[in-house]
Amino acid sequence: MAMPRPLRGFVLAGGLLAALVAQGATFKVTVLAPQDDSRLSRSRLERGFLGHPGGPAVDAFKVAIGEAQLELDAAGARLEFELVPVSDAAQARAAAARAEKAGHAAVVADLPAAWTIAAAEGGKLPVLNVGATSDALRQQDCRRNLFHLVPSERMRADALAQFLVQRNWRQVLLLSGPSDADRERSATVQATLRRYGLKLAGSKPFKLSADPRERDLANPVLLTSGSYDVVWVVDSDGEFAASLPYRTALPRPVVGDGGLVAVAWSPKFERFGAPQVTRRLTKAAGRPMGTMDWPAWMAGKALVAAAVAAPKGPLPALHKALAEGELDGSKGVSMSFRPWDGQLRQPVLLTDGGSVVAMAPADGVLHPKNNLDTVGADEPEKLCKARP
Repeated sequence: MAMPRPLRGFVLAGGLLAALVAQGATFKVTVLAPQDDSRLSRSRLERGFLGHPGGPAVDAFKVAIGEAQLELDAAGARLEFELVPVSDAAQARAAAARAEKAGHAAVVADLPAAWTIAAAEGGKLPVLNVGATSDALRQQDCRRNLFHLVPSERMRADALAQFLVQRNWRQVLLLSGPSDADRERSATVQATLRRYGLKLAGSKPFKLSADPRERDLANPVLLTSGSYDVVWVVDSDGEFAASLPYRTALPRPVVGDGGLVAVAWSPKFERFGAPQVTRRLTKAAGRPMGTMDWPAWMAGKALVAAAVAAPKGPLPALHKALAEGELDGSKGVSMSFRPWDGQLRQPVLLTDGGSVVAMAPADGVLHPKNNLDTVGADEPEKLCKARP
């Protein structure tokens, strides 16, 4: 009995699609994350500090791969990943070296800065940084194969500074914590204030301590005495900053790590299809997408775009597509990697946790080539010698 013509066409088309899929390549990715990640301890997750992780970044990476499955199938490519926990920089380096030896296409790293550098030095594979915000990784400590999806500290500081200029809040009282990270980030903030013509009204250290002799170092009223338009708090731990708004000596806004915070993503963002993005992670992982989830989601999208652009490989073609591609991250603009430091150009959101108050670049802040380059280190400021 002859096969009906429409059905015959369907079978032939299906066979052709199967043949095209068979011709594509399978790209494998290694995802590195800290073993026993202290950022994800129960107490920290329950506090929900703005700008801090809300769960494992790999959850968002998995969502990006899953939602692109039809696109990958149509291109005849497959993207698989393996999660590898590491405990130090040496293990990160060894894991990246094993990934390269096994023929993997890339490494995604949700690691501290020093571990991220070690992973990049473990081979020549692209390392997509989704967790380390250190400016040094983009500047003097850069590596040719490092790509950054998470905004740098400089980008976050620039975003807030643009908002302060727009609001004409020019006198800034800076409160800084005692950690090495706080000192480094405080220096970044002060450099940003100078760039934007903002005035440092004062700089004071704070410290949370059980020692009665040091209680004044955590007293918001004492720390915020004086004259200023806004308080900028640098607190990598997050506890002091979260308690600062509405406790200052003067009725003034708080920005930085408390009050108004610069983030890559907020579950309160409601434009450009953002609610749908947030809901997809909520459905998959039981939590809305946060600031440290979005970079991992974007890492997945970047690798999907590269695999679709070079579905048959070889790996150098995939890597070229990754470096040169343009991405949509539901922020209303096309995003790409800066060639001079590997940083993903992107708008930065400003949120108080209840709503997204503003976005940077701010209106009226312009750049000769790309306004997104007003947020973060521009090409003339390049210190990275590993990139052309």
